[in-house]
Amino acid sequence: MNYQQTLDYLYSKLPMFTRVGASAFKKDLTNTIIFCEALGNPQHQFKSIHVGGTNGKGSTSHMLASVLQAQGYKTGLYTSPHLKDFRERIRINGKMISKTEVISFVKNQQKLIEKVEPSFFEVTVALAFDCFARHQVNIAIIEVGLGGRLDSTNIINPLISVITNISLDHTNMLGNTLTEIAGEKAGIIKKNTPVVIGETHPESAPVFEKKAEQENAPIIFADVVLRAQNFKIKNNKLSLSVYQGEEIKYKNLQSDLTGIYQHKNILTVLETLAVLNEKTEIKTDEASIFKGISQVKKQTGLQGRWQTLSKNPLVICDTGHNEAGINEVIKNISQTPYQNLHIVFGMVKDKDISKVLSLMPKNATYYFCKPDLERGLAASDLAAQAAVFNLKGNTYSSVTEAKATAIQSAGAKDLVYIGGSTFVVAEAI
Repeated sequence: MNYQQTLDYLYSKLPMFTRVGASAFKKDLTNTIIFCEALGNPQHQFKSIHVGGTNGKGSTSHMLASVLQAQGYKTGLYTSPHLKDFRERIRINGKMISKTEVISFVKNQQKLIEKVEPSFFEVTVALAFDCFARHQVNIAIIEVGLGGRLDSTNIINPLISVITNISLDHTNMLGNTLTEIAGEKAGIIKKNTPVVIGETHPESAPVFEKKAEQENAPIIFADVVLRAQNFKIKNNKLSLSVYQGEEIKYKNLQSDLTGIYQHKNILTVLETLAVLNEKTEIKTDEASIFKGISQVKKQTGLQGRWQTLSKNPLVICDTGHNEAGINEVIKNISQTPYQNLHIVFGMVKDKDISKVLSLMPKNATYYFCKPDLERGLAASDLAAQAAVFNLKGNTYSSVTEAKATAIQSAGAKDLVYIGGSTFVVAEAI
């Protein structure tokens, strides 16, 4: 099999969450354990950091990787889903796994795949762990796929666990309340292993504290220890200062991730690095922190986070897709100067989207579309649900057509925002 045939085999053979939704989610670690045991347990052959949470775990993972790369560590990075190329999921020092490695792994493990019948995600996790072990990375950042407790990535023994925040998402699989969802996310808290929580929430904090106490895991809430001030966008960079109490820790820290919401992720990253410095052999200095946070996109290839696709008109996309994520997107829109607002919008059909729709701006022209996957919500269904919230616009047969029409309709000083689902952003990019 060549590279494309290998991907076709994985996509067609294995249950894939992005394609079919909940039926592909294996609430069990058995397959991953069997698969990795057959590979010689590669997950125990490198140091790791485990990053979970509802929103911000991708940005946080990429920022951590960027800083550790800047420090000179050979850094693995496992994230999901990918936007354009499957290989985005597995990187070392920002460079994607080679096509050859993907081909040879699937070829060598084909009998095991046929025997174990894992999900697409389980195979991808095993591939990542195998890659990081073979390349002898100094440290790997492992992003949780879904939940935490029963996520395939949860067979690692990390130096530190990180949980960015909790909000309502994937409620059909993780629970209908913040407390239930926090219980699933808290599953990555390990015995005697420090845990950093990014955002304190009255419903989730007690869940994390209880689990940390059970596991004798030192717990710290980043937003209690640190605070960000003076943030502004200048020269396409987010600039901010970080305080600990009254003491300024980082003055005019700059990030190439310009979403205003990124200040929360930056505090999570800084506190994680502080705990690593204090409790492990993984050390980072101030110069690497400043360099790493200012060059995340360049060093790790991160895309889709309040990303400018073009100017005149200004076209921006963002992967925020649940209530909390869309809330942050709307704050960014409100702080962006524009004459008229155009929104290219698509969603998936296995989520309750009424909360998201209730938050969307009414003063925009909408271009409703369906992302090109089985889970995509038909544009006409989306438009009908949006009309209940007084959101008006036309439907389009594809993301590409919706994007092209929005740009054509927009004036030079207008803003075209593209989002709703990660898969809409993937097609737009």
